[in-house]
Amino acid sequence: MREAGLYLHIPFCQAKCHYCAFNSRPGSRARAEKYLQVLSSKIKADGRTPWSQEHSFSTIFVGGGTPTLVSAKALCHLLDLCFSVFAIASGAEISIEANPHSVSLADLELLRQAGYNRLSLGVQSFDDDLLTGLGRSHSSQQATAAYGMARQAGFTNINLDLIYGLPGQSLLQWQQSLETALALAPTHLALYELTIEEGTRFGTLAAEKKLSLPSEDELADMEELTRALLSSYHQYEISNYSLPGHECRHNVNYWHNGSYLGVGAGAVSFMAGQRINEEADPVRYMECVGRGESTSKEEESLSSKARFRETIIMGLRMVDGLDISALQQRFGLSLEDVYGSLCQELSEQGLLLLEDDRLRLPTAMLPLANQVLSQLV
Repeated sequence: MREAGLYLHIPFCQAKCHYCAFNSRPGSRARAEKYLQVLSSKIKADGRTPWSQEHSFSTIFVGGGTPTLVSAKALCHLLDLCFSVFAIASGAEISIEANPHSVSLADLELLRQAGYNRLSLGVQSFDDDLLTGLGRSHSSQQATAAYGMARQAGFTNINLDLIYGLPGQSLLQWQQSLETALALAPTHLALYELTIEEGTRFGTLAAEKKLSLPSEDELADMEELTRALLSSYHQYEISNYSLPGHECRHNVNYWHNGSYLGVGAGAVSFMAGQRINEEADPVRYMECVGRGESTSKEEESLSSKARFRETIIMGLRMVDGLDISALQQRFGLSLEDVYGSLCQELSEQGLLLLEDDRLRLPTAMLPLANQVLSQLV
């Protein structure tokens, strides 16, 4: 059987953070668990499709929102259902996202016993003032305690999310957050530069010129500091660092433009060259499932050239880049067929590296990746 990833989206959280542009909204546990019942029906329906039955799922990722807004018992039943409906590969990576204040030791023990083997904690900062400014509802102390409980519960693969470039954040504050995270010895760190998105509280404040953000030079200093402090970790993607063997396999599949099934409001699937975007509004999504109607909001069939371009764009986020021969074999196309002389020109300018049958970004260009990738769209 061919391998694929499975993503389950739970779009509810306790409160909407000021920076968040993801498909999430505030909701109660009761509302979230009602949604989960509907999601279970959709999982059963998707499991009966020929595409699902032809694939073995080597990764499962339960994201949100805050999945752990739902009870641990309900999340355990959700995973049990996936194992009964889909062919789950032996040794599958099974991740769940959580906020530090949304889990207890008992919750984490239940999740680990059920088969979840990777935990991603949305810490964002270990500075309480910055957390308040982000609209987060946990403290630094709660984040540290949640990590300790996860270890106690038996999770050996734990990711911490952190954000830099925050309003009012100094280089010292970023250093202190990084050092606090490193002292916990997580197996994985996802370190994101803050992006100001329309429709968010920060987006509104920025438009009103009421948001004081670090300068480009300060951001560059934060990135340089990050690389220096994380010398014992492997940077395998622009924003992601791991200890050996703990790369997030689910996300690596995305960056390799592999196949995946997304279930839930706003989830995206990529199957046999077709991208399917699910209805984002959870109420309308639940109504469609209840009536037995399609939850698809938008479908797009991609040509081989379009898929080739996407694979290049996403694959160049990986530090090791792409295997050029494998690309040609996969799509029946060469770099010249799709880009003409552009890749060679970018290589001559020092913006791309073409060597040993691989295409990748030079290390110095990783912080400027978007500027290079925009030329390859």
